[in-house]
Amino acid sequence: MDLANLERLLSGITDLTWQNVVMMIVGGVLIWLAIRYEYEPLLLLPIGLGAILANIPNTGMLDEGGLLRVLYDAGIENELFPSLVFIGIGAMTDFGPLLENPKYMLFGAAAQFGIFGTLLLATLIGFNINEAASIGIIGAADGPTSIFVSARLAPNLLAPITVAAYSYMSLVPIIQRPVMKLLTTRNERLIRMPYTSKPVSQTTRIVFPIVVTLVAGIIAPESTPLIGMLMFGNLVRVVGVVERINQAAQNEISNIVTTFLGITIGSTMVGAEFLKVETLTIIALGLVAFILDTAAGVMFGKLMNVLSGGTVNPLLGGCGISAFPMSARVVQKLGQEEDYSNFLLMHAMASNTSGQIASVMAGGVVLALLAT
Repeated sequence: MDLANLERLLSGITDLTWQNVVMMIVGGVLIWLAIRYEYEPLLLLPIGLGAILANIPNTGMLDEGGLLRVLYDAGIENELFPSLVFIGIGAMTDFGPLLENPKYMLFGAAAQFGIFGTLLLATLIGFNINEAASIGIIGAADGPTSIFVSARLAPNLLAPITVAAYSYMSLVPIIQRPVMKLLTTRNERLIRMPYTSKPVSQTTRIVFPIVVTLVAGIIAPESTPLIGMLMFGNLVRVVGVVERINQAAQNEISNIVTTFLGITIGSTMVGAEFLKVETLTIIALGLVAFILDTAAGVMFGKLMNVLSGGTVNPLLGGCGISAFPMSARVVQKLGQEEDYSNFLLMHAMASNTSGQIASVMAGGVVLALLAT
């Protein structure tokens, strides 16, 4: 064996940097969290694997034509993976509670304040407007939208933004609970929201995704790829004549795309590019955005409570983000801690599903204003 072949054989060891080792450890931690605590395992596990693969030197997977590069070019560069993920999300989402209580759309709109508040803060710190907007989207707790926006506006920040978005989605109960509790009084949390079912016709359920796609597309054309796929997924759920597509969207399509999406996002976590002060700043700003979104929703809920004569539980505003259904469950649990017979879940689901639509709309507005 000549010297050149020996060097090639040992290059995996000799070219290994401390940044690579750190990111491999980070990948291992993500996998451990996915398995041990079941924090978004469908996402954190492939992201962790992708981070490990990307930091093994000289594999060729990140080179032109390499496996990870091909996945990135095919799924992230052209925004295919986030759009396909939304088909599965739409097929798994029941908009019935929102259709029964359309006023809860206001909660979804109010809970997007953190996006724009964080945008301003990030620009003051030194990020340019496109980077600041991409960071602010983290607050919507919507991973696919974060990918969609940052891939267009700030591809250099895609890795930390995506990791922050999905990490905070998995930590919804830990982050949102103290914010909701701090901003509400016990009497407000005790407000009962009796659930009275208002029948929603099949026609309404079918017309809703079509109308939302048209309205969103006209108001914020840049949101059409995501909102269109989200509503298509919901349409195949409610029409009742394409059950095979519905099941495929909820299972095979969603699982396959989520796996490839996670591995591809993990592959962007290359040590030399990821381990920077800038990354920690983005993660911190993402947390600020998440907290601001939750706080804005709760404060709007308090306003709704006053305007309604004390009949709206302000907790409902806090789940007007896109982290469905985790955020709605936080509201349900907080309400039942004060009164075990107070059933807030259906109202919270209405608010939470409105957040899915609002977050995509917010992303579309940002892209319309800033994309070139």
